[in-house]
Amino acid sequence: MGKPLISVTPLSVGAGADDAAPAPSPAQPVVEPTGTELAEPKPADPEAEAYREEEKAGSGNVLIGYGTPGGHGVARRTRPRKAAVALAEPAEAKPDGDDLSLVRTRVPGKLGAVISPLVRRMAREHGVDLGDISGSGDSGLIMRRDVEAALKTAAPAAKPEATPVARPERPAAEPAETSAGSSTDSRTGLPIAARTPVRGVRKAVAANMARSRSEIPEATVWVDVDATALMELREGLKAGGAEVPGLLAFIARFVTAGLKKYPELNTRIETVEDGSQEIVTFDGINLGFAAQTDRGLVVPSVREAEKLSARQLDGEIRRLTQVARDGKATPAELGRGTFTLNNYGVFGVDGSAAIINHPEVGILGVGRIIDKPWVVRGELAVRKVTELTLTFDHRVCDGGTAGGFLRFVADAIENPTSLLADI
Repeated sequence: MGKPLISVTPLSVGAGADDAAPAPSPAQPVVEPTGTELAEPKPADPEAEAYREEEKAGSGNVLIGYGTPGGHGVARRTRPRKAAVALAEPAEAKPDGDDLSLVRTRVPGKLGAVISPLVRRMAREHGVDLGDISGSGDSGLIMRRDVEAALKTAAPAAKPEATPVARPERPAAEPAETSAGSSTDSRTGLPIAARTPVRGVRKAVAANMARSRSEIPEATVWVDVDATALMELREGLKAGGAEVPGLLAFIARFVTAGLKKYPELNTRIETVEDGSQEIVTFDGINLGFAAQTDRGLVVPSVREAEKLSARQLDGEIRRLTQVARDGKATPAELGRGTFTLNNYGVFGVDGSAAIINHPEVGILGVGRIIDKPWVVRGELAVRKVTELTLTFDHRVCDGGTAGGFLRFVADAIENPTSLLADI
């Protein structure tokens, strides 16, 4: 009587996990467990009552800084730990033997069902009853994989009760089209009137234009041209009763003549197997021209256009324009051009830095023809003026070649009769 039963050594700063447990008194021996399994104590065992008190108050004495709130007034363990405890559950690929070093918390009424605080928290957050799980670890140890398996098995039933996970809202409308006011744009705050999918001709054009801009180092040159002489030539032909080609056909004839003189603009760049590039030059010209249709912008091409007269070019341009608008143009008629002529003057604009029709290397644009003040032989006069714009791939030629071609076409428009003998 009157002698101390046990002494407690205070925990020092920086002590390991084993130091957190009270050391047994030398005068009072403690019975060591006979194996790795912690058997369920009998109801009369004082330690069992301590465990029950721990479960009522929270996870109790697990680790400093870990466990659920509570634990005030809980009976302390008098059993020493055998080894240091791990701070986190090991990776799933490690053998089950390593799992036995985890921090363990007893599940009431479940023999051998001991888990780490991380696994216990995972089960609590997802509403999993640990008493219904058979552990796959040594001696029935419940592992994280056991909780995950239980979640997968009970997914359909537990989904409404699961902890909600914050996800970004999907766009208000993903169908092909929506009615006006059915959704609001998150950026502008305005109602979305409709959504139109990019497909068909529009999708092909968009992909081709994006590829052109990303691959081709393009440059643009332009010049104002006095087209009065060409307009007068056509009017003179009409007066004679002959069928007169359109202005675009004449310009197309000038373009084919210019490409024969400057063949660098009638080429294509290809990448060979070793990654190097080469310039492919063609023996002939497939002259493409931009045509606006109900299905979008398409570029049919006149095959071997350099062999045709202005009148023949006019007939082919009219035919291909009609089949393109009817949606009957063949792939060969739409995808074999070597250079493109774009008459955007029909839209009432003067100029445009056009995008090259990949894999071609040049495109010539023609603006509207309008009356403008112009100096002729030192005198101011009103003339029919248009603007030519050439966009070219700077990899195949420099500004000198591009400017020479553009000037050739411009001179042909300004002096058509002087060029007729050569073309």
